[in-house]
Amino acid sequence: MPSDNPVLLILDLVGTLAFALNGALTAIRVTRLDIVGVVTLGMITGLGGGMIRDVLIDDLPPATFNDWRYLVVAAGGGLLAYALSRWLDRLITPILIFDAAGLSLFAVTGASKGLDFGLGVGQAIILGTITAVGGGTVRDVMVRQVPTVLHSGLYAIPALVAATIVAGAYGFGFEGVSIAVGAAVVCFAIRLVGLRLNLNAPGPPGQHR
Repeated sequence: MPSDNPVLLILDLVGTLAFALNGALTAIRVTRLDIVGVVTLGMITGLGGGMIRDVLIDDLPPATFNDWRYLVVAAGGGLLAYALSRWLDRLITPILIFDAAGLSLFAVTGASKGLDFGLGVGQAIILGTITAVGGGTVRDVMVRQVPTVLHSGLYAIPALVAATIVAGAYGFGFEGVSIAVGAAVVCFAIRLVGLRLNLNAPGPPGQHR
């Protein structure tokens, strides 16, 4: 589990912070919520993916409720975003960067935790992807937007790539910090390239995207 592995714990907490910042800033930009709403959405975004992961593998109660650091980091991210809200117009790019960072880190920790719990390579890849997109999906639903994972082709795909790198390497007997970090970097880079070039997976024939 990330809580048993210092490196994975750090990656998990950094991912929680990144998604909490993203969720809170999204709340400010899209809905203009008050401080309670901003912090709440930030925490839900930061903690949602990990909670879905832990429920799926029956690691209960979820790490969020076993380790106070998750709640503190998520709440801190929400409060920090609220404090920065006066510069919101300048923070559109950071919102996307935080989202890409959270996506990357959770894809890695989700797949890694799945492997630690004895899942097969394929199942760990699925778990890593679900962990990565879970928080963002809950965020989008709560602000009444079509979830990014359903219309941005290079959202779930980078997470799938990162989870595949981690689980695939494990299947061949390789694991460690360098693989985890490398997989996260690959996911982050693919996501940013997709945003920069406005790339998407192919849509249905005849549909213009």
